[in-house]
Amino acid sequence: MSLQADFDRITKDVRKLKTRPDDEELKELYGIYKQSIVGDINIECPGMLDLKGKAKWEAWNFQKGQSKEDAMSAYISKAKELIEKYGI
Repeated sequence: MSLQADFDRITKDVRKLKTRPDDEELKELYGIYKQSIVGDINIECPGMLDLKGKAKWEAWNFQKGQSKEDAMSAYISKAKELIEKYGI
């Protein structure tokens, strides 16, 4: 199976988790996902009062410089870890 096919499959599977992962796990997964899909962050940091937006921005910005392929591999690994931990 290709990397893209594995990525597409695991993005669907991770949405079926029995239990919601904690916020840190979700932020990490979000950052890796955005790096996989878009690449390096291309938006400005939200204002101080937008806590959720700022957290998501920071998670994505943390992945900056990583290739899309490496990010896809990292996403697949993290998603498999969460699926094993929480079940689907």
